[in-house]
Amino acid sequence: MSQYVFHCEDCNKEFTQHYHITDIEKAEVACPNCGSKRVHQLVAAFSAVTSKKS
Repeated sequence: MSQYVFHCEDCNKEFTQHYHITDIEKAEVACPNCGSKRVHQLVAAFSAVTSKKS
């Protein structure tokens, strides 16, 4: 599961949701604070941990 950050245009709050990468396109995201569907996805930083190969 990936974590996505959204911004609500109605209450001006940011929130995160977890979706599988194949589900994000068809997901109907609603703000957990006010219930509005007028949200847009924000660009978020991420990091990945990998094993060292010698």
